[in-house]
Amino acid sequence: MGPRRPPRAGLRGQCHGEPFTGTNAAGEVRGFVDAHNHIMANEAFGGRLICGKAFSTKGIADALKDCPEHYPDGSLALFDFITNGGDGKHDPVGWPTFKDWPAHDSLTHQQNYYAWIERAWRGGQRVLVNDLVTNGVICSVYFFKDRGCDEMTSIRLQAKLTYDMQAYIDGMYGGPGKGWFRIVTNSAQARDVIARGKLAVVLGVETSEPFGCKQILDIAQCDRADIDAGLDELYALGVRSMFLCHKFDNALCGVRFDEGALGTAINVGQFLSTGTFWRTEKCAGPQHDNPIGLAAAPGAEQRLPAGVEVPSYAEDARCNVRGLTELGEYAVRGMMERDMMLEIDHMSVKATGRVLDVFESASYPGVLSSHSWMDLDWTERVYGLGGFVAQYMHGSEGFVDEADRTGALRDRYGVGYGYGTDMNGVGGWPAPRGADAPNAVTYPFRSVDGGSVLDRQTAGERTWDLNTDGAAHYGLVPDWIEDIRRVGGQHVVDDLFKGAESYLDTWGASEQHRAGVNLAAGATATASSAEWNPFTSYAPGRAVDGDRGTRWASDWSDDQWLRLDLGATHQVGRVTLDWERAYGTSYRVDLSTDGVNWRTAWSTTTGDGGLDTATFTPAPARHLRVRFLDRGTEWGYSLREVGVQSR
Repeated sequence: MGPRRPPRAGLRGQCHGEPFTGTNAAGEVRGFVDAHNHIMANEAFGGRLICGKAFSTKGIADALKDCPEHYPDGSLALFDFITNGGDGKHDPVGWPTFKDWPAHDSLTHQQNYYAWIERAWRGGQRVLVNDLVTNGVICSVYFFKDRGCDEMTSIRLQAKLTYDMQAYIDGMYGGPGKGWFRIVTNSAQARDVIARGKLAVVLGVETSEPFGCKQILDIAQCDRADIDAGLDELYALGVRSMFLCHKFDNALCGVRFDEGALGTAINVGQFLSTGTFWRTEKCAGPQHDNPIGLAAAPGAEQRLPAGVEVPSYAEDARCNVRGLTELGEYAVRGMMERDMMLEIDHMSVKATGRVLDVFESASYPGVLSSHSWMDLDWTERVYGLGGFVAQYMHGSEGFVDEADRTGALRDRYGVGYGYGTDMNGVGGWPAPRGADAPNAVTYPFRSVDGGSVLDRQTAGERTWDLNTDGAAHYGLVPDWIEDIRRVGGQHVVDDLFKGAESYLDTWGASEQHRAGVNLAAGATATASSAEWNPFTSYAPGRAVDGDRGTRWASDWSDDQWLRLDLGATHQVGRVTLDWERAYGTSYRVDLSTDGVNWRTAWSTTTGDGGLDTATFTPAPARHLRVRFLDRGTEWGYSLREVGVQSR
């Protein structure tokens, strides 16, 4: 990497040795991955919710100072009061004393100063996902702001500033391309950056109204053209992963709820944004959304119109009624076409289930769970697709417990593990375990790769110790990993050290994915029956016309069939059935080369509608027949589209 640079403000006297370079003997990159962080969140929510900057050309004193309204004693730190209780009071002085912030439980102060990120890199981190984040409603209702609340305007600014920070760091290391902070736009670039010992930075998006796709009273405020233009713009900015919904239901999908007082406050925001509160129903499967926050949030509730109150919810109705909308599915498929990765955290289980169905129907691996916000019962489906999972930056005991719970799955699929720090994400971070806690971190310690020796981190007049301060800012990520090692053992850290490779495997497989040829497109279709309607055709060919707005529907009785002539003999190993509401619980897929002699390739007795994918050992067939045995509804069987692929 060239000569070692002198330590800068924020990185003093606490890290010695050269960051490791290269790959292992198998050609795999090494290092940790933070799959969920918000470096530029101070530019979000109107610019005054997160105080302080990740960098400033004027220096650390300008970067690490509090919001003006927090002076002299934090009395107007209103968001702290809303989300964390208390009176929000604190010493607003940052540099050089840092008496009260950053801290593990301070939700409104900068935790991603660039020199602190540098310490994490020197401690072995090699991938960082910078999620560009904002929320227009939070911006509009928060009392202090210095700019407008348009979400896409904020996303553009945060992307620009991330590139500006790269240039700022480059300037310290000799010019363009010389610094350790490298924004990458494909997995090959990332691998090259990591092989040279640098930090690969991936841009993501976590916002509530992407492309302006909010909904008001369940009416979408965007269309397909907006989605296409928005995805193209984000891709051009370098964004390669994103959430389709976050906190509030939008025109694309329903969200996974928040709990406690914060959940109540967000439900208020949901109403202010959309005109409706969250709506729940009984869950159809073992997965469920978080329980809705029922605790009072007076600071938020007073924003409701007179006479409007947050509703109560039945305890046995834990699922959001809103799943993935048709526009949402269009966006999902648009991301697949652009080789982008989709974040399923924050999606309702109903929306997540449909997303996984869509990805499984196409064998698309680009699915991420980056900070413990999906139902854990989805974990194996994510790994089965080739996706990647990271855990929120919990305290070491809780992190180790969850890592061990899923360790056998990672062994089975041969994957590493990640963490999502969610720094600047208003979430809270590991509290101190105490200097006398069992297996406390001892300083100095050596990084996992062995290349760096790390002592307590010092900035200005403040020195942080993970044991007594907790994970106060990003520079303490290596200390937290050392705490995990001491509490949980080397095996957990080893899985984390394989995280960068597994993340890049998912990304690379997404880039290499190519949609298979649909052998059923335009095939000759016949059926045992077709529902008659004087205004709409439900003929068999409607199931293979490439239009999800049309469908084939049978008579309202069991024991029906749909048959396709593919026109020539092909290897067939995958069949997808996109059901309308009338679905089959018991059905089978039969194959034939001559249309006379049939064999069953696949069958089920547990169909539940939605989008089903049947995979089996590929076999030659010109003719395919789906034999429907038992109905799941009082109606017949109805399919929007049938897909047939070789594998």
